[in-house]
Amino acid sequence: MLKTKNLEFSYNNQNWLKFPDIDCKEGEHWLLIGLSGSGKTTLLHLLGGLRTPKKGDIIIANTNISKLSSSELDHFRGKQIGIVFQKAHFVRSLTVEENLKLAQKLAGQPVSTARINELLERLNVQHKLKAKTDSLSIGEQQRVAIARALVNKPNIILADEPTSALDDKHCDEVLELLETQATQENATLLIVTHDARLKEKFENQITLEDN
Repeated sequence: MLKTKNLEFSYNNQNWLKFPDIDCKEGEHWLLIGLSGSGKTTLLHLLGGLRTPKKGDIIIANTNISKLSSSELDHFRGKQIGIVFQKAHFVRSLTVEENLKLAQKLAGQPVSTARINELLERLNVQHKLKAKTDSLSIGEQQRVAIARALVNKPNIILADEPTSALDDKHCDEVLELLETQATQENATLLIVTHDARLKEKFENQITLEDN
């Protein structure tokens, strides 16, 4: 479902980041862990199609996204990849519902209010449907961010440092949310973090050495 081979990236064509090969199968949950400066966020951006590798291949759902044009990649990413960023980025002038509808439209998907309501209900924030996103608590923003990542039924869910700023209780809650929702969607989940608390919670792990 998600494979990489001989993946390399450089911001200046001098200092190169070289990444281990990845092979995550459908429905599996993986932890990618490494210290600050090891290239974790860069790798997540590569896997999410937000950056283009200088060398190597990224295969998602039998498609080599490194070979796609910019417009093809935008369309593919919207349908196949859901990303939960460390800090939620919403259109502040829009409501929760409008932000999720926008995610559907940008992916070229039909707008489905039923899908939006289903996800928000599952994540216990359906009552915030008409609220502006800047009125939400941090926890509510995280739940809506997860809903947005799932709204187009992606095959891959990437989460960037979702627990690093949380205490133990909220860390466990967010982790359970991500794993439960990924399981219900039968999506491959890859969490990228330096949070050592998660190491004992994942059988499948990738460790990035200091690049």
